[in-house]
Formats: sequence, structure tokens, C-alpha cells
Amino acid sequence: MLTILGFVMIGAFLVLIMMKKMSPMAALVLIPALFCVLVGQGAHLGDYVLKGIGDLAPTAAMLMFAIIYFGVMIDVGLFDPVVRGILRFCKADPVRVVVGTALLAAIVSLDGDGSTTFMITVSALYPLYKRLKMSLVVMTGVAATANGVMNTLPWGGPTARAATALKLDAGDIFVPMIPALAVGLVAVFALAYVLGRRERKRLGVLTLGETRVVEETVEEKETEQVLVGAGAGGTGARAGVSRGTGGTGGTGTDTGADAGDGGGEGLQGLDPHRATLRPKLYWFNAALTVALLTLLILQTLPIPVLFLLGAALALTVNFPHMKDQKARVAAHAENVLNVSGMVFAAAVFTGVLTGTGMVEHMARWLVSGIPDALGPHMGLVTGVLSIPLTYFMSNDGFYFGIVPILAEAGAAHGVAPVEIARASLVGQALHMSSPLVPAVYVLVGMAKVEFGDHTRFTVKWAALTSLVVLGAGLLFGIL
Repeated sequence: MLTILGFVMIGAFLVLIMMKKMSPMAALVLIPALFCVLVGQGAHLGDYVLKGIGDLAPTAAMLMFAIIYFGVMIDVGLFDPVVRGILRFCKADPVRVVVGTALLAAIVSLDGDGSTTFMITVSALYPLYKRLKMSLVVMTGVAATANGVMNTLPWGGPTARAATALKLDAGDIFVPMIPALAVGLVAVFALAYVLGRRERKRLGVLTLGETRVVEETVEEKETEQVLVGAGAGGTGARAGVSRGTGGTGGTGTDTGADAGDGGGEGLQGLDPHRATLRPKLYWFNAALTVALLTLLILQTLPIPVLFLLGAALALTVNFPHMKDQKARVAAHAENVLNVSGMVFAAAVFTGVLTGTGMVEHMARWLVSGIPDALGPHMGLVTGVLSIPLTYFMSNDGFYFGIVPILAEAGAAHGVAPVEIARASLVGQALHMSSPLVPAVYVLVGMAKVEFGDHTRFTVKWAALTSLVVLGAGLLFGIL
């Protein structure tokens, strides 16, 4: 009964948010509360919720201070060179924009933190997607899938969990998986190219003049943009003029070009004259960020503590006046509240799912349903199961609750635990869009995309990417 109710609860949650019948926050709270009562454990709801909140509180704290830290770094101009470089590459070609999204997300993912990746990627490219009227779910889908593949880095989380659960060396798990993961990353770029072609066909081929960063602020001079688009197949043309408006919080972005010989206004990235810029502190901020990420990778201190200290130091040095510090915190307060609220709402869902025993029953039902004939192929079985299970479960639940069971079943048929561990990484491309991953709410929140829309669009592509990784692992004899 718990197995059936567990699947029904997850299904009800996904259907309601994708049909936009409930907001994700309300669904994460009310649906598990209802099912907790249905299984006859309503009296323990408070205990389950508090346990879930306790488990996710460090994550919520990390996200809160990470948003403030990287928000400040964006405000002071640390990422302006990256933004300008990506914008110059992208120009006004939808194909380049989407491929640039995958490239930027993959590069920033090297720090091992999904929230950081999404904050930087969205901050850089959101204005460009808006101005070109490109689909924002394409941006969120590509960014999440690229980050999911890169999330398998040893310091990203899943590999370390698999190593800990099975008492293996993380290097023994990750290094042989590199070729398969590389193929997965190539698949992400191929996906970005295909989606970019689709956007180009929908919007027409947009032609910009010479691309450069403008030197005037939006307040000093409104930027005129003339986009001349040729429809699909080179037929049909459209022309339009739009006037840029500045953003808020010192991060207004405008993109545009003249239709002439490049003598007009070019492509504008982050406002180069915003009041929050601190060019004299650029190298301090760069060194602070490198030091923070290095300590994060080395796990010198807990990640929430590192971001708490980093945010406090960044605010104090860049904005020594109390009034300015309050203004910066206020500028990012909406993102902080939205994300932390979603994390604590997700704590209700995970708390009930785990506390009532639904997760355990679902996992054992799935494992018991594996035919004996598949025993020698437990690597393949684990890879296939990792795709849905890491979507419906937290990484902790999967790697510490399910993977050991799969490893035991594999050992009985002569399959090495390290093979099971490698196969367990396959589903990470899809995992990063799971409603139980706090970072995904940073992504959809900053991109102003409904979570249900993101889910409908991304799941199929992310699952396909995971299957590509699995196929490459089998082809290379890794699994």
C-alpha cells in the first residue's frame, strides 16, 4: 500500500504543477500532508516535517548566502568580462545563443554548485533571450541538463555519495566514466544546436551589425535596435524597432544593433556604468571568489559556512557603508526568499516521503521486480533505474538507500560494486530538474519561468541525455 501511495503522491504532485493547478510551493506542502493522513500517520506529520527541515536547513542557508554572494559579485562587475565574451559570441543568432548557454553553464559548473551555475548563466543570458524573444524554457532546460552532466564531478556530490555509500575511492568511480560523460556533454551541445535551429526557424534569422558593448548607460541614451529577420528558408522578412529599458538593482541589460554598417549602437551587456561597480576591487573580488571555490572543493569548512563568511566579507569590503550593504541585500531579497521558501516546502515533501517509509517500499519493490536473468547485467539495470529514481528522490536517498541494495544484488551475480557506482551517475542529467533539487528553483525563479513549464520541456531532453551517457558507458565497456 505504501508503495502505491508513494507513486500516486509523486504523480499527483507532477500532474498538478505541470497543469498549473497548484503552485510548486503549495503542492510541495499540501500534497504530502494529505497523503501522510491517508496512510494513517497524520499524528506524526509534525515530526516528519521538522526532520525534513532539519535535513535541508544547511542547504537553505547555503543557497541564501550564495545568492547574496554571487549577486554582489555580479553587482560589482566580476562577471562582466564573461558576459561580454558570451554576448559577443552569441550576437543575435539563436543557435549561437543556445549553444552559448550550454557552454557557459558547463564552464561555470566546474565549481560543483548548481545554484552558482544558474545564477551566473541566467544573469548573463536572460536579457538576450528576452530581447530576441527566444523561449526561456530553452535556456533553463539547456542550462539544467548541462549542469546535470557536470554535476558528476567528484566534488559535485553524487560521485562522493556513491563512493561513501559503497566504501570506494571517488577517483576509481569518476575517472573511467569520463569518456561516457564527455559523450553526454557533446549530446548537450548537440541538443543546444538543435533547439537553437528550432528557435532560429521560429524567429527568423536575425542580423545584427557590428557587435560591441555600448559605452552609454540606458539613462544617458536609449538604445535603438533594428532587427531584420529573414523567415525560415530565406523567405519573408520582418523589421522592427524596440527601445531598451534599464533593469533594476543595477543589472539592467540591453541588447541591440543598428541595421547599418556598425556605426550605430551595438550589443549591451551588463550596464557598464552602474553605480555598484567596483573596478578598483576587481582583483580582490576575483581572488576572493577563487579562494572561496577552492575551499569549497577542498571541503575545508561546511559549504554554508563558507558562503556565509564570503557574503559577509564581500559586502563589507565592497560596500563599507551600512546603507549600501542594506541596499544590496534588499536587491537580492526576492530571490533569497523565493528559493529558501521552496527549499523548506520541499522539506515537507521529502520528510513525509521518507518518514512514512514510502521511499523504502518503492525502492524495494523496484529492486524485487528485477528478473534473475538480469542479475549479471546489474550495471545496466542500475543505470536505467538511476534515471527515474534520482528524479523522484534526493541524491542522499538514492545513493545511501538504493545503491547499496543494487550493489548487493549485483555482487550476488559477480558484478563489482564500482560498476554499480559508475552506473548510478547516469541519471544526473535529469536529476538537476527534479522538484527535490533546491538549485532548480534558483534557475526557474531568476529566469521567470513556471516550474511546470520547465518540467514539461526539460524532462524528455534530460532523460535522453542520460540514456546517451548510459549507451556510451556500455559502448566503451565502462558499465
